[in-house]
Amino acid sequence: MNWGIIGLGKIARQFADDLRLLPNARLHAVASTSLERAGAFATEFGAAHFFGRYEDIVHCPDLDVVYVATPHPFHCENTLLCLENGLPVLCEKPFAMNMAEARRMVAAARRNRVFLMEALWTKFIPAFEQVSQMVENGEIGKLHTIKADFGFKMPFDPDSRLYNKALGGGSLLDLGIYPALLSLSFFGKPEPENICAAATFTATDVDESCAFIFQYPEGRLALCHATVAANTSLSAHLYGTEGTIFLHPRWHHTQKITVSRYDGRQESFRDLDIPYIGRGYSYEAAHVMQCLENELLESETVPLDFTLDLVETLDTIREKIGLVY
Repeated sequence: MNWGIIGLGKIARQFADDLRLLPNARLHAVASTSLERAGAFATEFGAAHFFGRYEDIVHCPDLDVVYVATPHPFHCENTLLCLENGLPVLCEKPFAMNMAEARRMVAAARRNRVFLMEALWTKFIPAFEQVSQMVENGEIGKLHTIKADFGFKMPFDPDSRLYNKALGGGSLLDLGIYPALLSLSFFGKPEPENICAAATFTATDVDESCAFIFQYPEGRLALCHATVAANTSLSAHLYGTEGTIFLHPRWHHTQKITVSRYDGRQESFRDLDIPYIGRGYSYEAAHVMQCLENELLESETVPLDFTLDLVETLDTIREKIGLVY
C-alpha cells in the first residue's frame, strides 16, 4: 500500500524507517510546510512525491493511506483534510486537543465512511499484546491496581515544542497519555468513578509534572505519573489477586515482562523476553493495512469509541489541574 506522511518531524522519520520493514508497504508521498524539507525527506526514504503544503498531498495519485504526524494542535485540521478527500488516516497521538475536536474527526470519518485510527502504537507491541492476553486469561487473578510512570528530564527551553503552550506542550499530552492509555486498556468501561489529579507548571504555563489517580468500581485503582522534570523508572506494574505483571522499561514498548504469582508465602517469577523488529512502529502500520484490506472503517484494537474515551479522560485531567489550551 502507498503511504503518505503529513508533518516530517522526529516521529515521522522513525515511522518512515519502520515502513521499510513491511514488504507490502511503500512510502509514496510526504508533505511539509517546507518544500526543501519535504524533498530531502522524500529522497532519504524513497518517496516518489513530495509537497511543500499539507493540503497538496490529498491530490497525489495512487495514495492509499496517510499518517498525520504534525504537532498536536494541527491533528484535527490535517485529519479532516484527508477524510473529506476520502483518504484513510492514522493520526498520531494525542488524537486531538480536546473532545470537541475529537468528535469532529470521528464524525467526519463516519460520515464519509473512511477509515480512521489513533496511532496508539503501544497496543500493537508484541509484549503488550501478550500481557493483554495474560490478564484476559486470569493469569494473575482479578486485576485491581495499575501503577505506571513516564518521565524524562528535559532542559527548559521556552522555544521548544514541549514547553510551547501554543503547540500543546506539557507532560500530560506527550507522556501522561501513556499511563492513561494503560489504565483504559485494562480497566476499560465503565469510566473511572473518580479522577484525582495535581500538577506543577512551567514559566510558559504548561504542566511540567502531572500525577493522577483513577478510581474504578470494585476497589480498582490506577496510579499514574508523567513529568519532563526527571528521569523516572519508565516501568509499569499490573497487580492482581493472584500475581503481578511487571513491564520492564521502557514499558510502553517493552521487550521484557516478569510475571510473579503468589502461592502462600512463596512467590514464583517468570521472565519472558518478547522482542520486536525495528522501533516498533511497523506493527501499527501493518494493522492499519490489514484493516484496509478487510474494508474496515475502524480498528477493533483501537476503536474510535476507545479514542473518544481517552480524549475525554485527558480533558477531565486537564480540568482538574487547570490546564487550558
